[in-house]
Amino acid sequence: MNWIKKLLKLSCVENSLRRNMYLMNYILACLLLFSSCGDGGVEDIIDDNENFKIIDGRVVISPIEYYNAIRNPMKGFREYFNPAKDKKRSQYPYPYGTMIKEYMQWDNMEDVASDGVEKVIEYSNHRWEGVEDINMKVIPRAYIIWKEPWLGGMTTNPEDPDDLRGSHWPSDIPGEVYSEDPDTPITGGYFVPTFQDRVKKFVKKLGEAWNNDPRVAYVEMGIIGCWGEQHDPNITTYWLPHTQDYHVANRTWIPGIEKTLGDAFTEAFPNKKVMVRYAYDFKDYEFGIFWDSWAMQQEQVRGYAEMKKLGDRWKMQPIGGEITWNWGNLSKFNSLEEVVADGDTRDLIIDQIRDLHCNHLGGVTWADFSDAEFISNAITIQKAMGYRFIINEFNYPTKIESNSPFSISFEIKNTGSSPFYYNWPVEISLLDPDSREKVWSTQLDDVEISTWMPGNGWDFDENEYTIEAENYLIEEELTIDEDIPDGKYIISIAILDPAGMLPSVRFAAYNYFNGGNHPMGYIGLNQDLDEFEIPITNFDDLQKDTSLKYIIEN
Repeated sequence: MNWIKKLLKLSCVENSLRRNMYLMNYILACLLLFSSCGDGGVEDIIDDNENFKIIDGRVVISPIEYYNAIRNPMKGFREYFNPAKDKKRSQYPYPYGTMIKEYMQWDNMEDVASDGVEKVIEYSNHRWEGVEDINMKVIPRAYIIWKEPWLGGMTTNPEDPDDLRGSHWPSDIPGEVYSEDPDTPITGGYFVPTFQDRVKKFVKKLGEAWNNDPRVAYVEMGIIGCWGEQHDPNITTYWLPHTQDYHVANRTWIPGIEKTLGDAFTEAFPNKKVMVRYAYDFKDYEFGIFWDSWAMQQEQVRGYAEMKKLGDRWKMQPIGGEITWNWGNLSKFNSLEEVVADGDTRDLIIDQIRDLHCNHLGGVTWADFSDAEFISNAITIQKAMGYRFIINEFNYPTKIESNSPFSISFEIKNTGSSPFYYNWPVEISLLDPDSREKVWSTQLDDVEISTWMPGNGWDFDENEYTIEAENYLIEEELTIDEDIPDGKYIISIAILDPAGMLPSVRFAAYNYFNGGNHPMGYIGLNQDLDEFEIPITNFDDLQKDTSLKYIIEN
């Protein structure tokens, strides 16, 4: 096992050689599958204490970086279910899934214009029941048409109200009338004169239902086109239509819909990140992007190149989408496992994740996580997507006194590809060393985790960012102003989900307790201590922790 220990430890520090990274992850996958690391795993890999020092009455700890990928909120692999036909797995969710894309049928949320927001809320509650208990978030996309009938679309099963297929027009909007003549406009549906005013009112209801719903991670704009992918018809005439060689107003595109939707979603969702399908649409707005053709050669110009033109949009808005293998050059694959097992395709996916600062990708829903090779590739991709917060150093005094200010500091680095897009609070707490229960805590007022940026300027040859991620130093002065007993405690750090103020976002650190806290070391309250380092065998494996959740009120 010594050579495995050395390889894993090396990878925790830095490994820029892609082939060694894949080898390490394959070994890790085998260890995870066959439990070769033992129950805790940590003590079998790292057996030194070079990361822990006492300097001038202060504890200085550099937590060992956690070797595995992490199932963290609002990043990484994104799932999808068709509620009409897909059954949830017996073991749910997947090891790295924290979000589910939800196609939400317009007619189930509003069948007539007079329907209130309560109908949106009721259907959302039906579809999203229990996601908070497994720490999952949703990415809803309202849509009308799964696939147009003249493009081979199927009809909805009338016995299953959740069926995604077919048309989901509200009953008081006339249906579409289509002509085979490429110059003849379509009537009805999107092209009813009152449709755009109706869209504004519908989006307002969506905002009232979802803008402050803690279950919602991001919102995909959708609504227009097959699957709500904003083509067939198009939003603008910037790109040629999918269905014929040239544009015809009120047939292949909807004049005025870009401003209607852009204004409506901007107004309805001030507290949520909104994503649109194509980077060349909505140029007057600051929306994120869902690109549903990652690593697709046929989409390099339409997708990848147009997204590159957005510059630093990724710093404020999420970039996501999915890996789709049922068309184009990826049609030679039959599963995500096959896609990522192909070295060139896997490398392209990771390069695009890093270069475009991708936050999440779908396509994982039916993957086989019992396959060691796939786990290895999944680890590599999950680590690259979204944020990955490393605690370079945590510094605190060995002894503190009640009602007397004391200083702490910690240094954070984001080695992922995107920021975390919301400012969730950072908590410093004292834990009982035996029960691990929190006896005191405070939230840091001036820390904005959304500003912890990754590197930038991806070098495809060197497999690294040319502009390295910044080290963010946070210094705080705290005071224990509550009446708690003198004695020995554990000082801990956590990032809380505002929905219930429970620990949620995890750092990539071995120092971890089930429940989401990262213990840094022992600290004395009005008492001198002779030990400060927590034995590494006391830590839990954060990837195995399935206890995290958040709380929905009202």
